[in-house]
This record gives sequence, structure tokens and C-alpha cells, in this order.
Amino acid sequence: MTVTWDEEKPPAEVAARPAKWVYLGVVLIAFAVVASGFSAYLYLNFQSQVEDFHSDYAALESQLSSLQSQVSSVEAELRRLRSQLEALQPQPAEAGALLTPQQVFKLAEPSVVLIRAESLTIFGVEVSEGSGFVYDSQGHLVTNNHVVEGADELEVVFPDGTVVEARLVGADPYSDLAVLKVDLPAEKLKPLPLGNSSELSVGDPIVAIGNPFGLSNTMTAGIVSQVGRELRAPRGYIIIDVIQVDAAINPGNSGGPLMNMKGEVVGVNTAIISGSGTSAGVGFAIPSDTVKREVPVLIATGEYKHPWIGISGTDVTPEIAEAMGLKEVKGFLITDVVEGSPAEAAGLRGGSRTVTIEGLEVKLGGDVIIGVDDVEVRKLRDGIVYIERNKQPGDEITLTIIREGQVLTVELMLGERPPP
Repeated sequence: MTVTWDEEKPPAEVAARPAKWVYLGVVLIAFAVVASGFSAYLYLNFQSQVEDFHSDYAALESQLSSLQSQVSSVEAELRRLRSQLEALQPQPAEAGALLTPQQVFKLAEPSVVLIRAESLTIFGVEVSEGSGFVYDSQGHLVTNNHVVEGADELEVVFPDGTVVEARLVGADPYSDLAVLKVDLPAEKLKPLPLGNSSELSVGDPIVAIGNPFGLSNTMTAGIVSQVGRELRAPRGYIIIDVIQVDAAINPGNSGGPLMNMKGEVVGVNTAIISGSGTSAGVGFAIPSDTVKREVPVLIATGEYKHPWIGISGTDVTPEIAEAMGLKEVKGFLITDVVEGSPAEAAGLRGGSRTVTIEGLEVKLGGDVIIGVDDVEVRKLRDGIVYIERNKQPGDEITLTIIREGQVLTVELMLGERPPP
């Protein structure tokens, strides 16, 4: 008996096939639901973080705005305080405006110093005192040469009580100027501005500040009594353009500033004429124009070289003019020519005979200088002022002279004035 099998699959297997696909679909749906939920969670969390960031950023912006407002308030307060400070400390006047003497003193007081000069002698240590003022923020001070000349040690006392040693940088005995140097921070140094002494006129108000008799921070007031005076320097040379004042100047004032009412230094107090040695209303100051000309050179080189001709003589008087047969009473009569000097090299001649005029012996017969370049020389001072202001050693000048009744010109190269 033959048995055959149906080729179709059993019913159970056929039934299982759709169930598997259902399970797979359910799994996929579940995964999709979970993934969607996780994505939604991540999205919501990100949104929350973004909102937190915006909130923090807004808070920081608010804090920054508050800080900027505070900074603006502080800057406004600083400007107000600075304005008040400038009002309390007046600056040099602008456009010709004048300060009061009190304002000039307040401006200059921090800059004027007391200088003590100590010298070792066989009798011990000798101490002398003078004044000076701050020239620049590098620590240079200006004073008189005679205040510090020969000193072994120098000490400077500032108005705030600061005491510091100083060293001599340079000096010119022929103009009685000296420059000292102190080592102090720039913020402790208050330089005084230099004015133009050539603009001074008789009657202009001035004040002298210094330390007379060791009395620090002293101011005296007065007027310009005259300008263009002369003082004798070592070896008979002349300091030109000296300012005469009636403000009290006493021992210890030397080296201090003479101030105009613009708060500018127009001179360096240097000397008095007095029978008692104290103020008699005739004081003298080295002009600020000389300070401007010499101090930078003293700082750079330690010395100032004055031009030199190498002659001595006297101004022509009516008696000298008559004795020499001169047509005019003007010029400078050369009585002696220094050996080896520029004058000798140029062929200038001194006096050849000595005569007595009004009880004084005068050597006549020398050349009479009546001009330097294009400047007329009526007296010696005319030539000296021109040469000092405009010439240096090594420069050439043209002298107009009278020799034996004839007018001649002589070319001369200026030399360097010998040391005192």
C-alpha cells in the first residue's frame, strides 16, 4: 500500500508567520515611541538650557550697564576734583593776564630751595646758605656761582622738608650762575617757567623769593628800578643786562628767583649795594635771558665759554677826545693789548704814551673802537652786549676803529675768555 504526503505546510506554521510580523511591528513602534520621547526630552532640556543662558546673559548685561554707570560717575567726580585742584594751584598766566603776589608765591613756593654749602677749612667746617630753584624735571637746580663756589659738600632742603645731597653740574663765574643736580622722582620736582627779561620795563612789579638769613620761604615785593645795569665779574669783566630792583634782597636770597606777575622767572637774585651788607633798596638779578642762553650749555658741558678779544681800556670822555683830537666823544679807547690774544693777532694797538687827565693817568695813542659789525659802539658796554648776546668763541667780527685820525676796519676771530 502506497502512502503519499501533502506538499503544503502544516497549518500551525502558516499561522505563526503573521504573528512574527506583528511582534516585529510592535517592537519597531515601541522603539519609535521611545526614540521620540528621548528626542523630545533632549529638545526640551536644550530649550531649558538656552533659556537659562539668555537669562544669565541678560543679568550680565545689567551688571555691566550698572558698572559703566558707576565708572562714569567716578570719572565725573574726578573731573570735578581736578577742576577744584587747578583752581587752588594757579598756573602761569596766559595772554598777558597778571597774577597777584599771593598767587605767584603759591605757584613758586614748592620750587624754591635752601642750599647749604659746607667747606672744609683749617678752622673746621664752614657752612654758608643761599637759595635756588628747580629748573627741570630731571633734577637740575639753578643758583648763583658764589653760593656754591669752593664747597666740598652741598645739601638742598625743599619746602616740604625733604633734604637731599646735590652735586655741582656746571658753573660760570663770569655770569655768577651755577647748576646743581639732585636725585629725586620727577613728581617731587616743580620746575619754574622762564620769562623774557628783555621785556621788562622800569616800574614793572616783581617779587623776590628765597631764604634770607636762613628764613625759608620768604617773599619780598617791589618794582624793576632799572634794566641794563652792569656788575663786575672776576678779573674786571662785566656781567651785562643786569636787572636792578628795589625789592629787599639780603644774604641768603642769592640764587633765588626774581618773578614777574605772570609767574615766570625773569632773573636770579645775586647781589646788593649796601654799606651795612643788608638791603638798602638796591638789589640786582642776573637776567633770565642769560639763564636761557647759558644753563643748557652748563648742563651739557659743565662750563660756558665766553667770547674774548683780549684788550683793556676806557670809554672815551670829552677830555680824552680833546687830547686825541677826536671829532666825537664816543668809542672805547684801547690802552693795552693782551699778549697772544685775538686782538694782538688782528693787529690792534694799545696806548703809546701816558698823560694825566683830571688827576688820573691814561695811556693815549691806542685804537678807538667805534663799531662792531653793524653795531655802533659809543661805550664799551655796547660792544660787550652785542658780542655776548650773539657771538661764540671762533666767530669772526668786524671792528671799526679810529687809528691816528683815520677810520679803518679790522677783521678779528674771537677767542675763549681765560678762566678767572
